[in-house]
Formats: sequence, C-alpha cells, structure tokens
Amino acid sequence: MLRKRISVSEAAAQPLGTVARRALGWSMLNNVVGRAGTTLMGVVLARILVPEDYGVYAVALVALMALLSVNELGVSLAIIRWPKDVSRIAPTVMTLAVGFSVALWIVTFFAAPLIADALNAPAATAVLRVLTLSILIDALTAVPAALMTRDFMQRERMIVDSAGFVIASATAIGLALAGQGAWSLVWSVLLGNIVNGAFILWYAPRNYRPGFNAPVARELLAFGLPLALASLLVIALLNAGYVVVGAALGPASLGFYLLAFNLSTWPVNMFSTPARRISLPLFSRLHAGETEASAAFAPVCAMLLLVTLPACLLLAVFAEPLIRIVYSDKWLPAAQVLPWLMVLALTRVLGELAYDFLVALGESRANLAVQAVWLVTLIPALLVGVHYDGIRGVAIANAGIAAGVVIPTYAIVLRRAGVSMRIMGAELARPLAGGLLAGAAGVGVLLLVPDNLIQLAVGAALVGLVYLVVVYPMRGVLRASAVGSA
Repeated sequence: MLRKRISVSEAAAQPLGTVARRALGWSMLNNVVGRAGTTLMGVVLARILVPEDYGVYAVALVALMALLSVNELGVSLAIIRWPKDVSRIAPTVMTLAVGFSVALWIVTFFAAPLIADALNAPAATAVLRVLTLSILIDALTAVPAALMTRDFMQRERMIVDSAGFVIASATAIGLALAGQGAWSLVWSVLLGNIVNGAFILWYAPRNYRPGFNAPVARELLAFGLPLALASLLVIALLNAGYVVVGAALGPASLGFYLLAFNLSTWPVNMFSTPARRISLPLFSRLHAGETEASAAFAPVCAMLLLVTLPACLLLAVFAEPLIRIVYSDKWLPAAQVLPWLMVLALTRVLGELAYDFLVALGESRANLAVQAVWLVTLIPALLVGVHYDGIRGVAIANAGIAAGVVIPTYAIVLRRAGVSMRIMGAELARPLAGGLLAGAAGVGVLLLVPDNLIQLAVGAALVGLVYLVVVYPMRGVLRASAVGSA
C-alpha cells in the first residue's frame, strides 16, 4: 500500500501563513481531543488508584523526563531549523540520538535503586527501569518526528497521538482494575510510546539509516549541547518539586503533588504544545526572511496568553470544588497546591514560546542562562517552602520564583534579542486586565455560593463572560497573528 507523503517542495509551494495556520489548527484539535481523553482517563484512574501509587509512579516519571530532555543531545532540533537539505545531517543525528540513549538507559538501570531510595520510594526501582525504556523509542523516532514537525504534518501527528492514547488508556484502566497499582501507569505509557513510534515511522516524510560524519557531528553538538543542557535544566526545574516532596514527605504527599501538577499542565499541553509544534519552524522561516523581532514574537505571545489565561484562572480559583467533585475527597490535599502551580503553568506557556523564539535566532546560550538563573533561585526556595508549609510551600515557592524571577529574566533576554517591551505591553495589557477582573468575579462566586457544583457551573460561566467582554476587541488576534499572516 502506498501512502501519501507531503514533500518539502509541496509545502514550500503554499504560503507560509496558510501552511502554519492549517498546522496550528490540526495541532490544537489534536490537543483538545488528547487532553479531554487524558483528563477523563486521569479521573478514572484517580478513583481506582491511591495517592501512594501515584507517588511511586512519579519517581520513575521524574527520571524519564530528565532522560528525555538529553537523550538525543538536542540535535534533533537541528533537523527542524536546518536551512538546507537535511539528508546531510539526518544519519548522524540518528546515530548520536540512539547511541547516547542506550548508554543513558544502561546507567539508569544500575542507578535505579539509588534514585528510588533518594526519593524515599524503594518500591519504585523496577518501575523506573521499565518506564525509562521509553527513551530508546524516543531516540529511534527522533529524526522522523522532527521531519514531521519541519513539514508541518500536524494532521498526521494527530493520528499518531490518538493511536497511542487509545492503547495507553485501555492498558492503564484495565491493569488498574486488575489491581496492578503503579504498574498500570507504567505499562500504559510504555505501550503507548511503542504505538506512537510505529506510526511516526510510518508517516515520516523520509526515513534515514544511521550514519556518522565527524564534521557534521561536531557542528550538531555545538548547536545541540547548549539546548540539551537547557532542556535538562528545564526538566530539573519542573521536577525539583517532586524530588523535594518525595524526599521530605514520602509517596503519599508526592501523589497529591503529582495530581495537582498534572492538572496545572492542562493549559500548557492544550495551548503551548500545539503552538510549539509550529513555532520553531515558523520563527526560523520568518527570521530567514529578516522579519522584525517584535512583529514575529509579540502577536503569537498575545494569542497564547489570550486563550491560556482563562483556563489558568478557572483551575486556580475553583481548585477545591473541582477536585472534590471530579476526583473525590481523598484527593483534597491537592487543592491547596493547584492555585499556586497555575502561576507556574502560565509562566511555562510564555517561557516555552520565548525559548523557541531564541532557538530560532540561534540564541541557545541565552536560553541556558535563563534556566540557570531559574534553577539557582528555585532550589533554596523549595527547601524553605517544604520545611514551613509542606506541599503547599513547594507550590508557593514555584509560583514566587516564576513570577518574580523567570518572567523578568525572559523580558531582559527578549529585549536584547530585539523584542520591544513597549509593543509587548500593548499586546498583553487587555488579556491581563481581563484576567484580573475575571479572577475577582470567580472569587466572588466562591464567597457567595456554598454548593461546590453550583460554584463550578456559575463560576465558569461568569469568569468566561467577564473575560470575554474585556478581550473581545482582540478577537482579530486569533485570525491575524504572526501565525496567520503571510
């Protein structure tokens, strides 16, 4: 059977704005469907499993995220932004990715008992060894996945992700009902990744065999290593809370923190992830045409904030009734964590866009500097937070550093890259004002309405209405953003 593949020449024949807008549409649809399914699966699993199961799984997840951030040494991003024929670099990219991933997994296998003990969860040793096999699948598909992103193949990516989700969700729920605890999550992730990998190889525009070219390898590593290190720092930042909570408070508290953190990532995965699948190739091509920095970055940033802020507000303001109704009372300790983590979530959405923008400019070291500042300030804040206020203290520390350190640091770096803060302020002022008014309306509902279900129903409607009234004049941003212009 022959399958239709989208060639670079076919994509190039269409206006960039048309291709990017269509890709963003498919990517957003993919995330809406995926997040809805993932949320539903998470609710079902939370009612079957106990917090300790989530805590054991979180230990392995921390390790997996750290390994995925560096397993291909950042070189796959070179495929996306490479201005010439990628066949020159693709075989070397694959060799570097696979070789380093195998070495990482072997080290992890033997270090697993030490990692599990350090996080106060010795039962996680075997779980960690199995779950981290996912990095080998990721390495094998690094080049094909990057080629799909380069060619804006988001419709095909939706099929890939949907197939993996169906297998993963069926596995997780079936094993959870069979009493497999944390293993239900582990096997679901691994099998889902296997299915994803198979579909990525099927849909890839081109397939390359491993090869090695020493000059190309040096060039790739010069580009990729700062990005890999920056990515590792990002993972360290996002997972430092898990480490501190696990080591200080044990698996049950870690389970509560994991549930809250997963909820807080909903806006990030819903809005930032699809945007990132097109932002790097889009920014790269825009700057290849010498587009002015503010004109390229500010409208996309405004669009992301416009759609992300109301979701963050709803999760922050109505954390307690949401968790009580959806997940049950046994998960209520997570409600005190969620509002603070929404500050971190909003920072991630804007920070990830800035990260991709700087990568497109070739400013990998600027990204590294931002992540370094973030990590250096965050670690002591987390230690103080967990000491004085447990998991809520950890969440407050995350929020404080995100708002007080990370956002200002990114503003400085973007300004040096040519982005006008005056233009940024003008673009973002209305969403921020709408967010303040909508948040105040939501707090009013909590104070005046006693029933949790009515709080959610009335609060969501009122917050959405107030926000929409304020930002309605910006409706054109969704159509005439940098993504949609050509």
